[in-house]
Amino acid sequence: MPREARDTSISRRSWLLASLALPLCRLSLAAANSPISVKYDGDNLRAGGPAIRFLTGKTLDRLKDANTVAILANLSIYAIDRPGPFRDAAAKFEISYDVWEETFKVVADLPSRRSKAGLTAIQAEEWCLENLVVSATGLVPERLFFLRLELRAADAKEFPGAMTDPGSILRTMLVIFTRKAAPGEPHWGPYQSGTFRLSDLRAAGRGARSG
Repeated sequence: MPREARDTSISRRSWLLASLALPLCRLSLAAANSPISVKYDGDNLRAGGPAIRFLTGKTLDRLKDANTVAILANLSIYAIDRPGPFRDAAAKFEISYDVWEETFKVVADLPSRRSKAGLTAIQAEEWCLENLVVSATGLVPERLFFLRLELRAADAKEFPGAMTDPGSILRTMLVIFTRKAAPGEPHWGPYQSGTFRLSDLRAAGRGARSG
């Protein structure tokens, strides 16, 4: 092969390798700089991360004024090769504050109703995220996904009673999260995780299977 042709071939090969490596570098950087991590127990995916703090500011002030605050949360799985969410999970967490004990109580509609009391602010936030799960059933192990998390605060009086129908919860949440947050309305996110494959999470043995 003439030297000029060989150099051109090497140059084209180098550009091709560089173009393939660039997205991988971006994915790696995205994972390193992501505000939320991905937790996997073999059945479900959860979002976690120390950067997610929502019992602060006006929300915390309302709680300490003896108001019950509803935290509405939506967790979605996205595949990088399609525009819309692949799967959604939504939940409502009613949070109250005991001014004497200086602790928080959380009542969750998931849709199964459960509660936890005697918590610090950080423990209450972590308990909410730990109980917000999206099913990993049926996801292609080698496909690239990422999680997206968004939270909003509302007056609990706007959502009376237990939301025990999963379809009703999801429909209500999607209506809420598809509109833009009103000025002054406490909201957090959307947060996004780095990309992941279920096969990689399984290999790494991340998380313990919940009972």
